This record gives sequence, C-alpha cells and structure tokens, in this order.
Amino acid sequence: MEKVIIYQIFTRLFGNRNVSRRESGTIAENGSGKFADLSPEVLKDIAQMGVSHVWYTGVIRHATQTDYSAYGIPRQHPAVVKGKAGSPYAITDYYDVDPDLAVDVNQRMQEFEQLVERTHKAGLKVIIDFVPNHVARQYKSICKPKRVKDLGETDNVLHGFDPQNNFYYCPGQRFSPYFDLYQGEQEPYLEEPAKATGNDHFDNAPGQNDWYETVKLNYGVDYYAGRIGYFDPIPDTWLKMTDILMFWAKKGIDGFRCDMAEMVPAEFWAYATQKVKKKYKNIIFMGEVYNPYEYRHYLASGFDWLYDKVGMYDTMRNVICHYVPTSAISHAWQQTDDIRDHMLYFLENHDEQRVASDFFAADGRKGVPGMMVSLLLQQNPFMLYAGEEYGERGMDREGFSGNDGRTTIFDYWSIDTLCRASQNKLTEAEQQLFDIHKKTMLLAREEKAVTAGVNFDLMYVNGHLERQYAFLRKADNELLLVVANFEDHDVVIDVNIPAHAFDFMQMKEKNAIAIDLLTKEKLAVRLKKDSAVRMSVGARNGRVWKVKL
Repeated sequence: MEKVIIYQIFTRLFGNRNVSRRESGTIAENGSGKFADLSPEVLKDIAQMGVSHVWYTGVIRHATQTDYSAYGIPRQHPAVVKGKAGSPYAITDYYDVDPDLAVDVNQRMQEFEQLVERTHKAGLKVIIDFVPNHVARQYKSICKPKRVKDLGETDNVLHGFDPQNNFYYCPGQRFSPYFDLYQGEQEPYLEEPAKATGNDHFDNAPGQNDWYETVKLNYGVDYYAGRIGYFDPIPDTWLKMTDILMFWAKKGIDGFRCDMAEMVPAEFWAYATQKVKKKYKNIIFMGEVYNPYEYRHYLASGFDWLYDKVGMYDTMRNVICHYVPTSAISHAWQQTDDIRDHMLYFLENHDEQRVASDFFAADGRKGVPGMMVSLLLQQNPFMLYAGEEYGERGMDREGFSGNDGRTTIFDYWSIDTLCRASQNKLTEAEQQLFDIHKKTMLLAREEKAVTAGVNFDLMYVNGHLERQYAFLRKADNELLLVVANFEDHDVVIDVNIPAHAFDFMQMKEKNAIAIDLLTKEKLAVRLKKDSAVRMSVGARNGRVWKVKL
C-alpha cells in the first residue's frame, strides 16, 4: 500500500514572489502565481518532502474583477465578485482555466496541460477542484465543445423548479440583495428572474454572509416541496456535469477534490463516479462532506476519501489548544474505524485558520504533535497546506477576506514564508519546523509499519497522560512506538504497554534497543506485558521509536 500525502497548493498564490502586498491590490500591483512557477525543480522538491499528490486549487476559470475581455473572456460585474481576484469556487466556465495563472493567456489551457505533464514526471499525481454545487452568477462558457449546450441555456425560467432545469428560479422577481449592485460601475448588476444562491438560499435577496456571488445548480431535487428527488429521467444537470468530469479526466489528471459534495445528491455521485471510473479506472474522488451521518452514504456513492473535519480535525485542534485531553483523539478515530482508510486527516486547508495564526495556536510549532499523530496513526491519507510546513501565520489583511487567520482565496497576494523559503531566508525556527514535517512525512511514506501495518492505541492504559498521545504500529518484525507530546515543556513519562497489545500484535517479550527515527537516539527498552517504557519527549514534539522484534 501507499501512504497518500496530499500537498494543497493555492495556485494563484504559491509561486507569486511579488511582495508589494497592497490591501485589495490589483493583479498589476500584487502579482499572481503562474502554472509556470511550478518548474521541474520546484516539483522535485515537493516530491522529496514525501508528497504523493498535489492538489492544484483554483485551476478552473472563475469570476474575477480583472478584465480579460481583450482575450475574448467575458467581463464580470464587480457586484457579484468577492475580492479583486475572485473566489475560485465561483466558476464562470467549467471548460476553461484561470487566465491569471497563464504566462500567455491565449495559451492558458496548454500551460495547464504542461503542468500536468511536469507534475507526473516528478512522480506526483494531480488533483484539481470540481465545484459541483454552484457556479458564478454570470456563468458563460466560451470554451465548451460545440455539441454542449450551456448551463441554463434551455431552462424554463417561468418554473421555480423543473427537474430538467439547470438552475432554480424566483419567477417574476429581480435579484435584490442587501448591498450596492453598482460597485462603482455605471450600470447595476441585473438578474431577472433571480436565481437561487449557492448556499441553498432560495429567494431573491441573499445577504452579505451568503454565497451571494454564486448560483445553485439543480440536480433534480425540489427544495421548494421538501427535497423531493426527481431522478428519472436523468436530470440534464447530471449529464452536463458528468461530461465536465470526463473532459478533465481526459487531460490526465488523477483525481477530483469535490467542493461541498454533500450539497449535491448522493444519487448523482453514484451515477457520475461510475461513469468516470469505468473509463478512468484509477481516478479518485475526494469529497468535502461535513455530516458524519452521511459519510458511509457518500463512500457508497463512489467517493474514495472524505474530509475528517468535524471528527479528527476539530478534535486535534482542541487537543493542540489544550481544551480537551489527548484521549479525545482515540474517541475521534473510533467513530470512523470501519471506514478508516477513507478519512482524510489535515490540520490546515484554505477554509481553515492557520495553526500559527492568533486565532488557533499562535505558533506553528504547536501543531507538530498533531501533525505526527495525523500522519502516523493510520494508513489513511493526510493533507498539508502549502506554507503550513514553515508555520505560515495567515495574519495578513489582504483585502476582501480581512485579517481572519486564513490565507486569502479572494485577493491577489503572496505568502511570506513561501517567498522567504524560495530565497533561503527562513528563520532557524521555521527551518526546524520544515525539517520535522519532512522527516515525519518521509517516515509515513517509507516505514512499512505505517503504510501497511496494524495499529494499537495505548491510551486506555495510560490515563495519566493528558497531554501526550501514544500508540503502536507493527508490520512483520518491525514495531513502532509513537509518542506525541502536546505539552509546552519537555516531559519524562512512562508509557504502559498492556498484555493485550502483545497478543493482538503477536509480539514476544524481549529486551531491545529502540532507535528514534527522527533523531537517531537510542533507548534500551524492556518490552514486557503490562509494564512501562520510560522516555523523555521534547516540548510540542514526538518520538518514533523503532524496534526490531
């Protein structure tokens, strides 16, 4: 088996080395990263960190306030664009890529295809976003194949809901949100009849906190009548969206990260994933699903991996911040033990606050024990967000997003730690943080006890450990004893190993020399049933002791 480690790259920001960082700056002022910034050398460095998959976020063309009309790309009204750069989740053309990311706008698709080829040459797999639930208000495809009818092109706009419509409508009502529809333009944004908004807001007046810049797609579910599904005959939206998946799969990508997957009926996913996987057998679907009661439903509908957000992420965040004891981690993984290989663990992504932000732990080093547990506890995939490995703080006031502890997805900006890392100007603490991330990720990829071994949670016999977390991993004659210390100071602790662990893992008692795979330190250990191993563990750090049995 392979341990999957996904590196999330927000493509517009990743390679941008312009440090002007003007609040709400234009692309001319603040610059933009390009596909070309991901050179063979950069991709090689990413692969050497232990990464297996790269998720290029924000590839498909989306709404922006930057004017590309000189290239035949329709201009967007700023009243329905969030930020100067715009949200990558307000798609304007499913068959096109973001012109911001191209050196030559006219060659933008070829530049993306070359990126896919370079990424594969580096031994990495490619994941891109598929945004199925909603599109930009001014969606218009200029790159669709000739045979394809555009979304909404054949809709009956006199019907609020029709199973064969692509959108939901408010017949006879104009789009009238509670904000200025001019935004400095001579003419206001006009939409009549108003379409329903992406976050299931089914009237004509979404608020500032709604996804007002988006329009909800209709998969044959009548929300006006209490979510009744009309799936026979197959809704037109199903056919169009499956075609879009096929279009991108043909480009040679290896997977889709499906935005807000649970807002789209599981019946569609069962239909679409089956069609795509029949032709592209190894393609994966990663779903953003937040309702634990729906996890198994969506896995049965063709998803390979699901975000473990409300379980493991929320728990790990609380453990890192000392709000709950480490035993909560055991409870979190047990809730999904039957689907453990399908749960994606992470500490950061574009939606969440940075670990080093003042809103989370205020120091990236405090996330290290959480990272170690997330990577080594099970065989399931792990995701790292670019900059996390250096302790990127996300404490910038970039523009639309404000200072919220997140790296902006709406503005033109550059990421401080990524800029300094590219110039070898990291602080000593940042370099140490990178080193521990890289070492742990490589361990997770290379140690058979992690990639293919069984695990044994030791917390039920270590109730005295409230700020440490301990578990075993074993494959063949190799045993790993992993201990993570979430405490802010060094500790010397006794880790109990029960008789049941010896029976479950088919181990014999013995005296042995353990080697810490992170530091190469050695420790004489006496592996005996119902006895303890004493060790020191550094503040906000961990041990990965390896024993040959």
